[in-house]
Amino acid sequence: MKRLLALVCLSALSLFAADISGNWKATAEGPNGPMERTFAFKQEGTKLTGKTVSSFTGESVIQNGKVEGDSVTFTIDVRFGDNEMKLNYKGKISGDTIKFTVENPQGGGMNIEWNAKKVS
Repeated sequence: MKRLLALVCLSALSLFAADISGNWKATAEGPNGPMERTFAFKQEGTKLTGKTVSSFTGESVIQNGKVEGDSVTFTIDVRFGDNEMKLNYKGKISGDTIKFTVENPQGGGMNIEWNAKKVS
């Protein structure tokens, strides 16, 4: 009975998850001024895939993406010069906006805050 109740609760959570499929444009304040990044998300249930593009790091594939309720998480691999890094994205969804915090585990704890708006 407990297993059935847990399964029903998990199914209910996925029903209430926001669908963020589509194109998004994000801005952030970087060390050298404003930065822009676009996201093309594809969501199936709680699974999130897609890609992101910035003029600074180019195109990256979204990995390990998950949407649960109003929370979204994923990782991307980027290249800065000769260095490859994994960036961890955590966001809160509110309608047609997402506020992301991006952690760079190799970057000495430097986090970047991105504000994304859905464009289509």
